[in-house]
Amino acid sequence: MKKILALGLLFLMIILPANAADTKEVKPVKNLIVLIPDGTSLATVSTARWLQWYSNPDKPKLNIDPYLCGTVRTHSSNAPIGDSAPTTSCYMTGYASRTGYVSTYPVSDPDNDIYPTDPERAYQPLITVLEAAKLLDHKASGLVFTCEFPHATPADCSAHSYNRGKYEWIAPQMAHNDLSVVIGGGTSLLPAESEAYLKSNGYNVYKDDLKAMRADNGDKMWALFGAKEMDYDLDRNPNEQPSLEEMTTMAIEKLSRNENGFFLMVEGSKIDWAAHGNDPVGMATDFLAFDKACGVALDFARKNGETAVVILPDHGNSGISIGVNRCKGYDKLTKDQLFSQFAKYKMTAQGFARKVNEIPNSEVQRLFREYAGFELNEQELHALNNCKDYKNSPIPQEQRSADGVEPSMYSGSLTSFMAKLMTSKTCFGFTTGGHTGEEVFLAAYHPQGTLPLGMLTNVELNKYLCSVMGLSGKLDGLTAQYFAKHTDVFNGYKYELKQPKEEGGWPTLIVKNKKKQLTITPFTNIVKAGKKGKEEIRLNSVIVYVDKNNTFYLPQTLVDYLK
Repeated sequence: MKKILALGLLFLMIILPANAADTKEVKPVKNLIVLIPDGTSLATVSTARWLQWYSNPDKPKLNIDPYLCGTVRTHSSNAPIGDSAPTTSCYMTGYASRTGYVSTYPVSDPDNDIYPTDPERAYQPLITVLEAAKLLDHKASGLVFTCEFPHATPADCSAHSYNRGKYEWIAPQMAHNDLSVVIGGGTSLLPAESEAYLKSNGYNVYKDDLKAMRADNGDKMWALFGAKEMDYDLDRNPNEQPSLEEMTTMAIEKLSRNENGFFLMVEGSKIDWAAHGNDPVGMATDFLAFDKACGVALDFARKNGETAVVILPDHGNSGISIGVNRCKGYDKLTKDQLFSQFAKYKMTAQGFARKVNEIPNSEVQRLFREYAGFELNEQELHALNNCKDYKNSPIPQEQRSADGVEPSMYSGSLTSFMAKLMTSKTCFGFTTGGHTGEEVFLAAYHPQGTLPLGMLTNVELNKYLCSVMGLSGKLDGLTAQYFAKHTDVFNGYKYELKQPKEEGGWPTLIVKNKKKQLTITPFTNIVKAGKKGKEEIRLNSVIVYVDKNNTFYLPQTLVDYLK
């Protein structure tokens, strides 16, 4: 009996790390898939699970359920509540950062910093797990998402900026970072130069061409759908846009051809967008679409035997709850009373708003009967007709107002009104339309069972990802190597920052040494050599310029071209 107990304890010690932060026993694997449902609070997961079970009695559990193993405390460098930019950035780099910062070292805020920061490193780009896997081990890299491609979470994996809104800085970095596969939104945001670079380097680039994407047999591909973000899954036309599940399947198929392995990040982007809009239908249904993508990743990992999967949100959002004080006796309601109406919705709030604007006012009640399971009462119809952006209202634009509209229903926005209307028929509630600071769930699969357990900080989560990829302790060295200040790299050489002629343009760094010259432009991996710039040097990382300190961050080895 003692031998059996001893063997059992030994087995547990081998399979499970001693504590959440202990990564010494984590076994490196060939492939890593990280799946992030943006802005997903635990109550969102519960709502989605209930919706699935109510609609499909034979499916009481989600694909992620058997793999839930802990929670993650996610925050900014100087505040407990963070937006997607610094929170995913921390997963990717190991450093908490400021609101809006994309894989960039934070400016020091000594009175509020949660962890000590080094003022000397402010604004320095930070190497990500994706970049490190590509640089050190020549792994393939992929991004799948439903937002526009330069948005915070995909950008956090493959670009660097102190301002997440600077798409003109971020988009070219993502194109020039030589990612193997990119599938998501943003056809209008790919610069012509970036598209030309991709095509000239062997990429197939598709815009709103689902048929061509499905027929693609190459290893390198960008496929974008929608001018900016893609549609919510519930509103999606399956003949025009792929599901997150299909996008994930295609990315894995292509990336797994690389003999060195791969890193893939999959984001359920618009769960967060629906949460900002307090739209429980969009939140739940987009999470269920995300869970299907998790199923694809987990199924591949179990069969492959060399792949780890980590699933976790970047932060919470909206404070959604199942149960709200406006519903008397809500804690005693049956599952039918709580979920029957919710299960009848066939479009998100945005989908309803778009549809209402496409049909005559006389058809509104039919629409709601067919797609929502109820008709608008007199007050609700009055509130609808007074929405500022309702195109088919019988009330002239200049006469619309909040007068006579139920305060809880009034909204200038048609989409916001739809979200309030649909929520009012349920017993769900919201505390905010913004991000929240509670811990988020953690789920994981590892072929050798070395899992992250318990409550991890977002910094500790990065340590786990690095251990899984065999990158422990290597990110800082790579950051110093690839993102050194130009003043240090070219110390002793003659250089100048030539300012752009057009307002809003980028400066050019020109470095000279006798007969040799480098002409360096930011947000790309191409450097021109020679006084006439006829020779091109192609780097395996991107160059970043930061206007705040007028500094180029670039590889230390660039100086060798001048010797």
